[in-house]
Amino acid sequence: MQFNRNWTIPLLQASAIGLLRVLSRCPLRLLHWVGGLLGWIPFIASTRYRRRIIANLAQAGLAGWGPVRNAVRGIGAGALELAFIWMRPVDEVLAKVVSVEGREYLTDAAAVGRGVVYLTPHLGCFELAALYIGAHRRLSAMYRPPRIGWLEPIMLAGRERGQVRLCPADASGLRSLMRALRAGEAIGILPDQVPQAGGGEWADFFGRPAYTSTLASRFAATSQAQLILCVCERLPAGKGYRMSFSPLAVSEHTSAARQINSALEQAIRRLPEQYLWSYNRYKTPRGANAHASAPGLNSPAGKP
Repeated sequence: MQFNRNWTIPLLQASAIGLLRVLSRCPLRLLHWVGGLLGWIPFIASTRYRRRIIANLAQAGLAGWGPVRNAVRGIGAGALELAFIWMRPVDEVLAKVVSVEGREYLTDAAAVGRGVVYLTPHLGCFELAALYIGAHRRLSAMYRPPRIGWLEPIMLAGRERGQVRLCPADASGLRSLMRALRAGEAIGILPDQVPQAGGGEWADFFGRPAYTSTLASRFAATSQAQLILCVCERLPAGKGYRMSFSPLAVSEHTSAARQINSALEQAIRRLPEQYLWSYNRYKTPRGANAHASAPGLNSPAGKP
């Protein structure tokens, strides 16, 4: 039997949206608990996925069953909470931020119209971090389309709300981000996302060379924008989220990529159970020169 893609894709989109809307009505505590259980499905089903989480944790000095268990639960909770973050009204979502540390690094920069590069790693609820910043000032960020094409409209609808604007991860997107900074606006960057070849350099991350983006430091140097590390911590028992903003001063005498990685390591060590340890952080992008010690359990970019 052959399926007509003309109607299967809209059907899949409608089904996914319906499921997300149903889940979004659930309390955060329930979403986090159920997500923590569902997180075990890919861990058990995929050897590659399981080995990557274990290897990444061990690289960070977090070997053992306890860190693995907490990481799997955290990844699952982070995935299921997207239903609430993407589908509920923005005001309801923002109301879940119960405390903010370093608020002045958000409001003061916006008041004077200074460009800011917000670094939001794969830690805690980074989707909410963007919405929170976008509630206070215009925020531009690049994105990569999901592998499942019909999910893209759902993802964009969930992220592009308030003053958040997304642009493609290509040359036009880079130009858009630079224009935003020169206009005194803010941009958001995932500093631990592996860039394409030519967009990064090898720098230690938990003691192992990782191809690290140099985009944030180049933008800051060119536009005199401020670098701010932003983390949205998931509080226990569905009690909400805690935002934190902290400035990051990069010295000219040391690799900026290494300094940013060091700051990320410190933030991750405070909340290891909320980091996305399943991400292939140590992969070699296609076309980039592999580091001598880079090959290992994780595969090159573009490979399963």
